[in-house]
Amino acid sequence: MRIGFASDIHRLEEGNKLILGGVNIPFEKGEVAHSDGDVVYHALAESILGALALGDLGTHFPDNDSQYKGIDSAILVRRAVTMMEEKGYEVNNVDISITLEQPKLKPFIYEMKENIAELLKVDINAVSVKAGTNEKLDAIGMGLAVKAESIILLKEKE
Repeated sequence: MRIGFASDIHRLEEGNKLILGGVNIPFEKGEVAHSDGDVVYHALAESILGALALGDLGTHFPDNDSQYKGIDSAILVRRAVTMMEEKGYEVNNVDISITLEQPKLKPFIYEMKENIAELLKVDINAVSVKAGTNEKLDAIGMGLAVKAESIILLKEKE
């Protein structure tokens, strides 16, 4: 078994799309990023790479490479999953925490879990997604940023 952890944070600005776990969340602010900015998928992909000791997301998908400009972050997760499978592993379970002052994410959590389970090729019961605020502290608490953290447990394929 192998465990991986990753964290991703992006600034929020008015007029950008807020995409979390593959779900377009209606809100006046969204992530500022080279890709689509989905911090959930970025943390997820990097936690897979970390569990495999393959480095970070920027090593594999550099933000100065034009081919990744505006890319759907689900593609990055799929590529990390392919690397995982090539190394002979599969997902046991994943736990993701999102920190965002607003909007409330409860109505979108189940859809995020479905998207993640599909990308990881696991049952939805192997996916945990939680959301909380930062109690108005720091950039996240002031509504200037969104953060996601992912911890994943991989097991050798049966």
